[in-house]
Amino acid sequence: MVAIQTSDSDTAASDARFSAEVREWLAENLNGEFRELRGLGGPGREHEAFDERLAWDRHLAASGWTCLGWPKEYGGREATVHQQVIFHEEYAKANAPARVSHVGEELLGPTVLAFGTQAQKDRFLPGIRNVTELWCQGYSEPGAGSDLAAVSTAAHLDGDEWSINGQKIWTSLAHVADWCFVVARTEKGSTRHKGLSYLLVPMKQPGIEVRPIIQLTGTSEFNEVFFDNARTAADLVVGEPGDGWRIAMGTLTFERGVSTLGQQIRFARELADIEALARRTGAADDPLIADRIDRAWVGLRVLRAHALRTMEGTASDCSQVARNNTAVDDGGQASVAKLLWANWHRGLGELAMAVLGPAGLVAGDDDLDEWQRLYLFTRADTIYGGSNEVQRNIISERVLGLPREARP
Repeated sequence: MVAIQTSDSDTAASDARFSAEVREWLAENLNGEFRELRGLGGPGREHEAFDERLAWDRHLAASGWTCLGWPKEYGGREATVHQQVIFHEEYAKANAPARVSHVGEELLGPTVLAFGTQAQKDRFLPGIRNVTELWCQGYSEPGAGSDLAAVSTAAHLDGDEWSINGQKIWTSLAHVADWCFVVARTEKGSTRHKGLSYLLVPMKQPGIEVRPIIQLTGTSEFNEVFFDNARTAADLVVGEPGDGWRIAMGTLTFERGVSTLGQQIRFARELADIEALARRTGAADDPLIADRIDRAWVGLRVLRAHALRTMEGTASDCSQVARNNTAVDDGGQASVAKLLWANWHRGLGELAMAVLGPAGLVAGDDDLDEWQRLYLFTRADTIYGGSNEVQRNIISERVLGLPREARP
């Protein structure tokens, strides 16, 4: 059970009961047809048993274990932040499979709750809650990278529809998504943060082409997405036209919410397995390797302490967000969290290769092993989801008030 201080003994008892309920349900249900899914999926491994993991997600939904923090009127449990943390940690401890509906449940759903119209909530939240519609995120572009304000994908109103033209890149799971939330420039001649809109766009239409990107790992969960007069209804803009920057920043805050605690449990498992490998191979006898393992352990505790310290009162409480119709300004904590975990995890991949030694340089006949794949994929951790450079600029300019970086 997550070690969070509570001032109310009844709340603590309730959390303990909730933890036991989650643990017992997972133990009972990760069996039968779902037994073989344990540990499958996740970054760099989204190709693993995708259809079976989708069925698992729908089983979770049917049992009331999706969208826990959402208001009850939209199918959630109005779970507290403590309870959401408990769920994600117990889920990770059970080695349950990586979710395929993360983008919809953790990103788009809370965004619609906070900023969407009632019609948008009625239309999209049930499909996310029941895992009958999958989503992808249309942010990055070839010429913009992590600088979201530099997007050039454009949209204009054509009658009662938006017409969209441009390209997005590094779009996770676009090849299986039903919908995409797209940040597009809707005010001609606008620059930077102004003139952007947040559009909800159906993926299954003639005006959209998806091209998988083959990664160093040999898999292709990332994609290029091309919009050639793609269409979406005029009322499928979240917030007001031109207010897309604020909405997009709200989404990024949700992305770094309570699920990060579950992510850290997976990180801890990876570190434990690397330490065990080092002991088996004798690499742990090297004082430098032993020191790196110890430092990784300390770094993981820092990640956890930071997450718990900043969790309370953030936008991860979807019920509060929906009531207030606003996202919470986290004072740059989301950027700090991204810098912490991305650099730590990239370092873990490097540690794995150090433990493997020369053997890590040789691939097997059919595939990379788990540590080679970890190393290669974690090279991207400090780039996707906002690069280190962009996160540091956000902290320096918007939190510390330092002079802005010179831009062309």
